[in-house]
Amino acid sequence: RDIREAADRLRREQLRDTDVLPLFGRLSLADQQAVFRPQAPRRIVLATNVAETSLTVPRIKAVIDTGTARISRYSLRTKTQRLPIEPVSQAAANQRAGRCGRVSSGICIRLYSEEDYAQRPAYTEPEILRTNLAAIILQMLVLKLGDIAAFPFVDAPDERQINDGYRLLYELQATDEARRLTPLGRHMARLPVDPRFARILVAAEKSGCLQDALILVAALSIQDPRERPFGQEARADQKQGEFADKSSDYQTLLNLFAAYQRERRTASNNRLRQWCKNYYLNPQRMREWRELVNQLLRDSREQKLHLDTAHPAAPKSELPEGAKGRLALENPQMETLHRALLTGFLDQVGLWDEQNRDYLRPRHSRFSLFPASVLAKKPPQAVMAASIVETQRTYARTCAPIQLAELEHLAAHLTKHQYHNPHWSKKAGNVLASQTTTLYGLPIVAGRNVPYARHDPALAHEIFIHDALVPGELNTRLRVIAQNRALIETLEEREHKTRSRGILADESQQAAFYMERLPENVHSVITLEQWAKKHGEAALAMKEADLLLSDETIDEADYPTSLTINGQKLRLEYHFDPGGAADGITVNIPLPALNALDARAFERLVPAMLPAKIEA
Repeated sequence: RDIREAADRLRREQLRDTDVLPLFGRLSLADQQAVFRPQAPRRIVLATNVAETSLTVPRIKAVIDTGTARISRYSLRTKTQRLPIEPVSQAAANQRAGRCGRVSSGICIRLYSEEDYAQRPAYTEPEILRTNLAAIILQMLVLKLGDIAAFPFVDAPDERQINDGYRLLYELQATDEARRLTPLGRHMARLPVDPRFARILVAAEKSGCLQDALILVAALSIQDPRERPFGQEARADQKQGEFADKSSDYQTLLNLFAAYQRERRTASNNRLRQWCKNYYLNPQRMREWRELVNQLLRDSREQKLHLDTAHPAAPKSELPEGAKGRLALENPQMETLHRALLTGFLDQVGLWDEQNRDYLRPRHSRFSLFPASVLAKKPPQAVMAASIVETQRTYARTCAPIQLAELEHLAAHLTKHQYHNPHWSKKAGNVLASQTTTLYGLPIVAGRNVPYARHDPALAHEIFIHDALVPGELNTRLRVIAQNRALIETLEEREHKTRSRGILADESQQAAFYMERLPENVHSVITLEQWAKKHGEAALAMKEADLLLSDETIDEADYPTSLTINGQKLRLEYHFDPGGAADGITVNIPLPALNALDARAFERLVPAMLPAKIEA
């Protein structure tokens, strides 16, 4: 953007006999070639650090050095590839100065002081100190080269980088928790691609979509062949939109490759280049993409990987020559391919935050969809990204929607679970708890009721006994539970009649009865019935002796259950609730008979209460 703004400003000056030429990596091929075809007597080339060593630009007499460059750095904290603007090293500054002395003596003007130059490091930090070490560690494990921390590197990485490399390998299941190579990791190491991509290819082979995965891995391994020349962005978007699939950036890439392959099979080299030009595609990068796909195919065959005979996610129809409009293609297997891709991008996922209009990702950071993504206009609830790059903002590139259930399954070795509010569910016949599952701090499951015994069987056992067995709040085929409850209710009624709490064992003592007899693995209706089938229901049968706290007995005749007045039988209820509205004996009187009864008939109490009334 800075280069384009500077170019616009210089062009507005209308400098005589002067060409203003931008030069950077993502520039279209035609614009890059213009730098090497001098026309006007004077040229002003506005370049990134690509002109330091990668290219030799002819007829350069003077260099103006800003002293800065975008340096690719891997962030250990956010696990993203950053492109911050940093001061260049003395070696890079000297290299820039050398650009103006290729033909004859030249001039270099540095836009920073000599003191600033003297304080800069002598050399640019080696790439091994600015990248993730997973690929290096994986190869060292396969070759048995020993501990990477003890390896005699010229520039040894620090412990944090090493730990981060192992973290990624464990995430990809290439190593176990003890940092030992797994069979999957050994398989991945045989594939000549980045460990993330190797994990994808292994998963794709298993899912039957390896050829499509090879096309996508090759695409992600090179620079994007799609170009958007300055001033022609809208036209480029329109033409390339013919390949777009609104459901996935990956499907868009497959559509593009299928169209290119069809054209290549029937067109001459000149016609193919013209086709690429019409669709604003870089011919060299498209060829590089195809050659890399072929190389990966050969490598896969050498490794005896099973190549599917069809492309399950690729277009079922060809893009006709000169076709316009969006391709509307059915991709019944695209979810399978997305699932394979997700195995390599488990930490490069995000959940849509409606309030902030961006995505929350693992490790409490955020990103936005890259504006060129087909998902940008209608963001899905959850996405995965092939890369997350931090420039002025943090953008996710090459994205697709994902199902959180799939993420939870594939990332099971990485997730952490928290359980809240364990409780007995009579409907489920189990002790449940609300589960929250997080992936590096990102909540991917919230509020799901799950069996609590998986987390804490002892507490689930205790809750089952206290909240289900003791109160009889469960649906079971076992008659002994209902019989026990009936016995408890009979003894509770005796307490009400005698107005004493010292007869029946309390709930904790009733629970102890079950705790003594049932093992810890009984925590649901199913496990209870399984235990009873093996040991018999009789082992759980309560007797009065198990529940009574005293040997005192009562004469039931002293506590009648009904009272007959004027030939009408009225039901009696006993309640021991001092201070409560229902405390005492309650007579149930039908409403029509209420006025026919004499209140004096109720002054005579039940036999058991007469002694207390006489004493009073």
